[in-house]
Amino acid sequence: MRSVAVTNIGSLITNDHELEVGLLGELQNAAFVIEDGIISWVGNSGSVPETDEQIDVQGRTIVPGFVDSHAHLMFAGDRAHEFAARMNGEKYSAGGIKSTVEATRAASDHELEANLRRLVAELRSNGVTTFETKSGYGLTVADEARSLRIASSVTSETTYLGAHVVPAEFKHHPDDYVSLVTGEMLNQVVDTAKWIDVFCDRGAFTVEQAREILKAGIERGLKPRIHANQLEHGGGVQLAVELDCASADHCTHLNKHDIDALAGSNTVATLLPGAEFSTRSEYPDARKLFDAKVKVAIATDCNPGSSYTTSMPFAIAVAVRDMHFTVEQAIWAATKGGAKALRRTDIGAIKLGMRADFVQLTAPSALHLAYRPGVNLIDSTHTAEEFHR
Repeated sequence: MRSVAVTNIGSLITNDHELEVGLLGELQNAAFVIEDGIISWVGNSGSVPETDEQIDVQGRTIVPGFVDSHAHLMFAGDRAHEFAARMNGEKYSAGGIKSTVEATRAASDHELEANLRRLVAELRSNGVTTFETKSGYGLTVADEARSLRIASSVTSETTYLGAHVVPAEFKHHPDDYVSLVTGEMLNQVVDTAKWIDVFCDRGAFTVEQAREILKAGIERGLKPRIHANQLEHGGGVQLAVELDCASADHCTHLNKHDIDALAGSNTVATLLPGAEFSTRSEYPDARKLFDAKVKVAIATDCNPGSSYTTSMPFAIAVAVRDMHFTVEQAIWAATKGGAKALRRTDIGAIKLGMRADFVQLTAPSALHLAYRPGVNLIDSTHTAEEFHR
């Protein structure tokens, strides 16, 4: 069994609430030991157990690897002109997804995989060690199946989003498309998807359609999550709680009833700062969620239409500036919160028994992730696999 000590850490963010040193469990002059990819000891740098190897990080800050619990990486093409139009005053709508559907259907498997791996490399360079990605830009049986097959080669957190929008060929027969999503299409993806998702909002799917789709996935062993309340207030959040969805994502338009429902549930409210930033939409106020003790995550929502970013530090900075997170809350939401949104207990913290997924920062504290927006503070990104014999 190979053991590695990471020592001389100026500031270590553990996310270990048992330490009782604030929300982030921050330790100074710290160290931790990794045995075959798992954290086996955490403590003061002056009392490190004997190990096979030591890595001196020379006083750098270390944070748990970021967990990106909401991304759309399986696509072709881009929508830069659409972004420019929004910046000139046009409003965002879900309809723009259809242009990406056309490009994705026309792309080869090789082109889709190359674009996916390019984006994954960007995520890694931005400190993301675990990420989820969705299908949803194919919207045919064959295209959804190949999207998830390709995605499953790079992550175990794959989400079936056949219910992204109703494709053009079903425009006048949306119920027929729901039948396809819950029938033949679902049959073809159950072996490569872990999650099932629905865009439940204006211009996409109704609460009734979303309930039918999610229940069909649950019956086949997929775990539910949902796009809810992005474009307007609706019943998506209530449906998320009803079906015990792991997360309700976007949550831009919430009322007290929604917040109370989330607070009394296991469902994480995943906020997506890049979406509001890129669509010039109203930002949700995270203070209301935290005050109600709702579990909160933030994610990149990387997609070509409404949030074309792979930078979790950017999402942290926007969450602090425009969603009223504290810096500590934003860092927690990008790490431990993301883990909860994926219902993972092995990531999102640096404590005994966790995977050795962590990020070194070229900054004296993690506060600089929000304090220095747009500056690359990621020195290196590490995952547990590096430390296996």
